[in-house]
Amino acid sequence: MKHLGSIALLVAVVGAAAVTLMVFGARLGLWEPIAGLRLYRSWFNPIAMVVAAVGIIALVFNTVLKEKKQAVLSTVATLIGAAMLAPMISSTINPPVRGAPINDITTDTANPPAFLVLEAPRPYAGAEVAEVQTRAYPDISPLLTDLDADAAYARALSVAKGMGWEIAAEDAETLRFEAVARTSVFYFADDVVIVVTDQESGSRVDMRSVSRVGRSDQGVNAARIRAFQEQFRN
Repeated sequence: MKHLGSIALLVAVVGAAAVTLMVFGARLGLWEPIAGLRLYRSWFNPIAMVVAAVGIIALVFNTVLKEKKQAVLSTVATLIGAAMLAPMISSTINPPVRGAPINDITTDTANPPAFLVLEAPRPYAGAEVAEVQTRAYPDISPLLTDLDADAAYARALSVAKGMGWEIAAEDAETLRFEAVARTSVFYFADDVVIVVTDQESGSRVDMRSVSRVGRSDQGVNAARIRAFQEQFRN
């Protein structure tokens, strides 16, 4: 009993480390992103409940036995457990809004940029996906700029590299490039293609961002397009 607070804190640290490994293991090359996601879905809540329960039990005993130093440790363990439980409690009280059931987002739904080098997960599904995208992300549209086509292409390529995308192919003559963008959590790989076209006044930058796995991207690809356009403008 004298070391119950220390044990509780150790359990909390190990639990937090295990969850961190699930989230970032793919980035370290330990497994594929989907494996990390499955581990997280299966074990995060049980680990959080164990950490919180051990912390609370230790805190009660330490308080009753008036072991102040151990009580501090068990309090920290309890707080870690509570923080880990927060997502589960929040999703129970306020169920998250499900993302649109698509994972292929483009600024041009009529003539989406095609992948020539990277193998897209599947061909663009056409009107059905376009309709869903328009309802879910009405703000996604082509980027119009005063820059000439060559300057816009150079700017787009620079922004993509600055965002940490892995450039898979680039062609300054046709003003297009393809890249792989990875999510910060679980490290999923998404394919991106950008095409610049000349306009009477300036140029137009179209983009398509596609997830390699899953039916819904939970808004990740739309958010990527918004972030790219914002950085391009800035």
